[in-house]
Amino acid sequence: MKNFKWEGVMPAITTQFDENHQLDLNAFKKNLDAQIAAGVHGIILGGTLGEASTISASERSELLATTIKRVEGKIPVIMNIAEQATEDAIELAQKSEREGASGLMLLPPMRYKATDTETVAYFAAVAEHTNLPIMIYNNPVDYKIEVTLDMFEQLSKYKNINAVKESTRDTTNITRMINCFGDRFKILCGVDTIAMECLMMGATGWVAGLVDAFPEETVAIYTYCKVGEWEKARQVFRWFLPLLELDISPQLVQNIKLCEVATGLGTGFVRPPRLPLTGNAHEEVQKIIKKGLETRPQNLDYKKYQ
Repeated sequence: MKNFKWEGVMPAITTQFDENHQLDLNAFKKNLDAQIAAGVHGIILGGTLGEASTISASERSELLATTIKRVEGKIPVIMNIAEQATEDAIELAQKSEREGASGLMLLPPMRYKATDTETVAYFAAVAEHTNLPIMIYNNPVDYKIEVTLDMFEQLSKYKNINAVKESTRDTTNITRMINCFGDRFKILCGVDTIAMECLMMGATGWVAGLVDAFPEETVAIYTYCKVGEWEKARQVFRWFLPLLELDISPQLVQNIKLCEVATGLGTGFVRPPRLPLTGNAHEEVQKIIKKGLETRPQNLDYKKYQ
């Protein structure tokens, strides 16, 4: 599925492990099935929530194959690329294309703080060596490299670079992108806590985190926004916000995996060096989850708009 649209809710899906830190594909498929049933519009593998830094190349391929088989061609499957060397990024892009990925989410070079020129060259090199559509991940808060408007201008000549995961946390950046480029680059919100504002300002989609535990609520917000049911969207979003704030923490993986356990969509296990939350940190997250479940919206009617 290479001619898909960069739009809708695309979960940055978690990788499920068992108590021995091995892949738990049954748990992974259970979560994936819940996402599909809720009506998500794509799946993103191997991101931060997928614990990409701790999974092997063979595990990455196994997760991709499992996902492709499970979605049955109904929605695109996107592979994240977060590499240190340009050559490694190209190799992973080509490998993902051979193995059937629908598209790529591409981060700037990892660990080395590249200059603007080096970052553009890195993105361009990957684009030149794959036919897959590419979404640039713009997250200067966490990765210390901002992809500026000038840089997007240079990247605009590469036809397969056609979307951005907007994670600058500055909602005015959406308007700047649209004013400069029209619809040349599709814009997907990458920060859960400002997703509704981003959709209102013209984002075409949402690369979501808490969707891993709450798929229906996430798709409901997106759907309500798209059909102009703003009050319905606001009501769900107001309920959701304390949970969504778990996504903007250094321990977002542990946080969201605790949410998955509470909703029956995950094992809760993380792979070292990550460790389970303990003490006050664990208690605070559990309080947020408990309150969220007690007040969880019922009888969401978003599917009638789809």
